[in-house]
Amino acid sequence: MSADYLEFSEKMKKTTEVLSAQFAAVRAGRANAAVLDQIAVDYYGVPTPINQIASISSPDPRSLVIQPWDAKALKNIEKAIQTSDLGINPQNDGRVVRLVFPQLTEDRRKELAKQVRKYGEDAKVAIRNIRRDAMDRFKKQQKKSEITEDDLKNVEKDLQKLTDDFIKEIDKLTEKKEKELFAI
Repeated sequence: MSADYLEFSEKMKKTTEVLSAQFAAVRAGRANAAVLDQIAVDYYGVPTPINQIASISSPDPRSLVIQPWDAKALKNIEKAIQTSDLGINPQNDGRVVRLVFPQLTEDRRKELAKQVRKYGEDAKVAIRNIRRDAMDRFKKQQKKSEITEDDLKNVEKDLQKLTDDFIKEIDKLTEKKEKELFAI
């Protein structure tokens, strides 16, 4: 395996890791602190992830409690959650922000499943773009006579297998998340 090939393999692996993080942020009826990972709070003029300015706990399966270390950040946390696409109205009692996750409706589940499929498709497109970039690089190397035509054919075959494997992995992740969404 050449260093170039490993580089593209790593990029594809990173794509699936990003997809997993996106899926973790899609709420599936249970309270999960990962849904807050994508939300940045304006903290003294700097967009900051909630988990860096507050402790997040889950007292029961349907709620999260966010307790900021700096009481001045409470309003900004509440505002950031309201303006996010989380779809939950935060409750601020002056000390903590509570998020109560309602039972997902059938329509909301379908909407979230559609979003999950879109994330999966975007990841597949990213994988295919990585394959295309890799092929372009290897074709240039072949034109410069750095690799032979046989090497190019072998790399092409290996890249296609790698791409197919990552596409299958993305399909599995997508299917698993969809099942999780429709599990009651």
